Amino acid sequence: MALTRTLYYNGAPQSATSGKTFQSIDPSTADILADIQCASPSDVNTAIASAQSAFHTWSTTPAIVRARILLKAVAILRDRNDELAKQETRDTGKPFSETSTVDIVTGADVLEYFANLVGSGGLNGETIRLREDAWVYTTKEPLGVCAGIGAWNYPLQIALWKSAPCLAAGNSMVYKPSEFTPLHAQTLAEVYTEAGVPPGVFNVVQGAGEVGAYLTSHPGIAKMSFTGQVSTGKKVAASAAGNIKYTTMELGGKSPVLVLPDADVDQAVDGAMLANFFSTGQVCTNGTRVFIPVSMKAAFEKSLLDKMQYVRAGDLMDMSTNFGPLVSEVHYQKVLAYIRHGVEVDKAKLLYGGPEKPAALGGMERGFWVKPTIFTDCTDKMKIVQEEIFGPVMMLLTYDTVDEAITRANTTPLGLAAGVFTKNVNMAHNVIARLEAGITWVNTWGESPAEMSVGGWKQSGLGVENGKKGLEAWVRNKSTLVDMSGVVPTVFSKL
Repeated sequence: MALTRTLYYNGAPQSATSGKTFQSIDPSTADILADIQCASPSDVNTAIASAQSAFHTWSTTPAIVRARILLKAVAILRDRNDELAKQETRDTGKPFSETSTVDIVTGADVLEYFANLVGSGGLNGETIRLREDAWVYTTKEPLGVCAGIGAWNYPLQIALWKSAPCLAAGNSMVYKPSEFTPLHAQTLAEVYTEAGVPPGVFNVVQGAGEVGAYLTSHPGIAKMSFTGQVSTGKKVAASAAGNIKYTTMELGGKSPVLVLPDADVDQAVDGAMLANFFSTGQVCTNGTRVFIPVSMKAAFEKSLLDKMQYVRAGDLMDMSTNFGPLVSEVHYQKVLAYIRHGVEVDKAKLLYGGPEKPAALGGMERGFWVKPTIFTDCTDKMKIVQEEIFGPVMMLLTYDTVDEAITRANTTPLGLAAGVFTKNVNMAHNVIARLEAGITWVNTWGESPAEMSVGGWKQSGLGVENGKKGLEAWVRNKSTLVDMSGVVPTVFSKL
C-alpha cells in the first residue's frame, strides 16, 4: 500500500482541505510510492499564518540558541543518513551510492555551516565612528516569512540550502517541494520539530505550479527562493517583483567545459564524464558543452569510449550502481526527444548511447531509463548544443584556438557554471576570468561546499546561496546614526 503524505504546519502534519491528491512515482520501476495531499489556497493561507505567528518568538531568540537547535537537527540528519538516503533514492531514482554519500551529507553540511556562522557572530553589524561625538551602527534584521520552492533533482539538499540560512537568520519559512519528488519535505519538517524548532517556523505545503504561484503572490511572503528551470523562474521573479519581494533564483544552465591543449586527456575525460553523467545528467551545473582541441579529438574520444563501461545502471540500492533513471515519465520523454532531434535533425554524430534503454535492467524495464549518450562533431547552432536538456547527453565540440573556445563558450544567454582543464595554472586563471559564469572550476567539476557562495549570471539566476554571502540574502540592513553632541543641527536658525 502506498504511503500518504500530508501538509505540515503549526509543528505537526495537517490534512489538506482541497480533496485533491497526486502521486509520487518510483522512477526506476514506475511504481506508485505515495499519495500526496495537495494544498488549497486556504491551506497555504493557514501555513503562512502559522509562520507569521512563530516569527516574532523565533526572530528574537538569541542567535546562539537558534544555532544550538539547528545543530541538533544536523545530528539527527547525520544519524539517519542512510534511512533518508534510501527515501531520496526511491523518490528521485538516484543510486543509493550517491544519495548516501552526497545528498544528505552535503545538506547537513550547509545547515551545520549556517548554524555555526550565526552562533559565532555572523549576524553582527558594523560600528563606524564618524567624529568624536557621532557614530553609526548597523544591524542585520530577519525578513519575516519566507517561501522556498524546491527542485526535484536534489530534493532534501535543496530544502536544506534554503531553510538553513533562512531559519538561522531568524526567519520562518513555508516550503513547497517539487511535485515530482515530494517525500522529503514532511520528513525534514519532522526532523526540525524533533530538534526543537518551534511550531510554525518551518512549514510545508504540497502541490504543483498553481500552489507555487499562489505562494509567490501572497502578500504575507517577504522573500521568494526558487530553484528550477529558467522559464518558471522568470514567472516567479516577475510575480515577486510586482510586490517588491526579496528574491533568490537558482536557474538552469548550458555550461561549457574547456579542455585546453596541454590537459591530461584521461583526467579531462574523467571531468567531462562527471560533468555529464553524475545524477544521470540531472544537475543544473552540468557541463554539457565539452570543448576540445582539434588535435586532441581522436585521443579524447577513445579514452571516453574506453571509460563508458564504468557507467553502471542497475539495482539502485547496490553500491556499485552509479547511474539511475530519469526522474519522471514527462522528463524521460523530453530527454528522448532531444536525443532523437540530435540524430535526426541536428545530424550530430552519435558516438555512444542513443534513445534505447540500458540492457539488463532486471525487471525495471517500466522505469524511466535512458542510456548515457555522447554526440560528437557538434556545432554551436545545433538545438542540442543551445538548449538545456537536463539529462545524460554530452556534446563534443572542437576548437582551433583558446580565444575561439572562450568566445563560443560565452555565446549563450545562460551563465551558471564553467570549468577548465589544464596543467598551466596561469592559463587556468586567465581563462576562468574570461568565462561568463557565476560558478567555475579548475581541474575538477561539480563540488559545491557549504563555504562556497554559488549563483548564476545572465539568465541563470539572481543572488547566491551558501557561504557568508548566502546569509546576507536572508536579512535586511538597518543603519542608525547617533549624535551625542547635545545640539540638533539645523539650517532654520535666526540670522
